[in-house]
Amino acid sequence: MAEARDPVADLKRIAFLLEAMQEPSYRVRVFRSAAATLAGMGSDEIAERAAGGRLRELPGVGEVTERTILESLRGEPPVYLRRLESTEGTPLAEGAAKLRAALKGDLHSHTEASDGHASVREMAEAAIELGHEYLVISDHSPRLTIANGLSTERLMLQLDEIARLNEELAPFRVLSGIEVDINEDGSLDQSPEVLSRLDLVVGSSHSLLRMESRKMTRRMVTALADPHLDVLGHCTGRMKKKRGDRPESTFDADIVFAAAARFDKAIEINCLPDRLDPPKRLLRLAVESGCRVSIDSDAHYTGQLAWVRVGCERAFLSGVDRQRHVSR
Repeated sequence: MAEARDPVADLKRIAFLLEAMQEPSYRVRVFRSAAATLAGMGSDEIAERAAGGRLRELPGVGEVTERTILESLRGEPPVYLRRLESTEGTPLAEGAAKLRAALKGDLHSHTEASDGHASVREMAEAAIELGHEYLVISDHSPRLTIANGLSTERLMLQLDEIARLNEELAPFRVLSGIEVDINEDGSLDQSPEVLSRLDLVVGSSHSLLRMESRKMTRRMVTALADPHLDVLGHCTGRMKKKRGDRPESTFDADIVFAAAARFDKAIEINCLPDRLDPPKRLLRLAVESGCRVSIDSDAHYTGQLAWVRVGCERAFLSGVDRQRHVSR
């Protein structure tokens, strides 16, 4: 067993790096407060509380700081600390801007063909204005009737439209794609023959999101093993709405992200404000697992294409490295 680290020193180091990165002061106070609480205690009492699951009874110790303390006591450099040290104290705005500059396009967007509100041409022209070199059109697959998912015939017509548009807009490229539903058994809601004709396939679960964890894990891993899938879209399915939140799906994230890394599939950082999926704790885990990530707007309107900046901020805060992790 590894020798325990000093949890007070780790908490203080995190607070220092957060401050150096110009993070909100309340985040800095969270870690400084926890460090101050532990500094007034003996190491035996801290260890005893940790063993008994009673750390969060202490003032200033919450879920994130408890996890940091436990990792430190196990002799592990806390994940939160490793993530911050990987950014080398770079301010958020600067780090996010570097990631944004590395992006050459967007892998997930919708048009009026499904549940979007602009034509392929209008989305492409908006992407050009943002400085993109390409845009993937990824309208929904047939099963998602509520979003007017495209039948095979409608999708083929869209491919013809994209081909004509590319002749006009070169060197900008409109890439053919789909946001294909992941069925309950992990299969994809379109034939392999059709999927093989597309430039990129995003796979997302839109139904039965409250499946039991083991079944959801199997569903996601089966999809990731499919050779036609390129990106796992909004993996938890969570939604944040004024009329009530939709909670995250439950699955074994270690297994799912290990499968993504093994099959070289990207985990999507979905930039829609209602989604912001995955949450940062899972995004950090995906990065730790060696997964590539795809920073996608999931735009349904032309202006939403600009929301990739939000994903770049979340990516930077989660330790995403543009050379090793970002799908471009």
